[in-house]
Amino acid sequence: MRALAAHFNTLLFKRRPWNVQSRYFSSFNGKDEASLEQEAERKIGWLLKLFFAGTATFVAYQFFPYMGDNLMHQSVSLLHVKDPLFKRMGASRLARFAIDDQRRMKIVEIGGAQELLNMLGSARDERTQKEALKALSTLSKSDEAVKALHNAGAISVIKSTPDTFEDAEIGAYKSNLLKRFQDLRYDISS
Repeated sequence: MRALAAHFNTLLFKRRPWNVQSRYFSSFNGKDEASLEQEAERKIGWLLKLFFAGTATFVAYQFFPYMGDNLMHQSVSLLHVKDPLFKRMGASRLARFAIDDQRRMKIVEIGGAQELLNMLGSARDERTQKEALKALSTLSKSDEAVKALHNAGAISVIKSTPDTFEDAEIGAYKSNLLKRFQDLRYDISS
């Protein structure tokens, strides 16, 4: 009866009814819908999962450094350990925390700059020297931190670090640090 009414309505108004399913292009079948849904899930499911994982990684990377002073203290305490691996990890974490002048000064206040200098002075391998110099270079972006480094005797420790031919980054970090001291009018001849 409904089909007859719809057909009659179409004939009267010469337009296609919106509530009648089109039978020209597809046939509706519950099995077809389920298979299409499974195929779509299979094709783009991994893409959505990858997008979610990437977003979660980005958010975690952006917010974990801001979790507070506790992580900075832990990073400085890693510099006290005898194992060079832990010292490198601590220096690397301090370099990542030092993103603005306030955080750089916080690292200096809790003793991170002095510990980095001690680490650089006692480092026996190039990787440890490189991480210490990298963290010191990151700290030196703040004028107050450079002043604190100068007062701690950083220039003599940096100059006493041997140059290596195998790792050019050590020389680059050394020259950048010494140039930063020179730009702020500290005497680097000593």
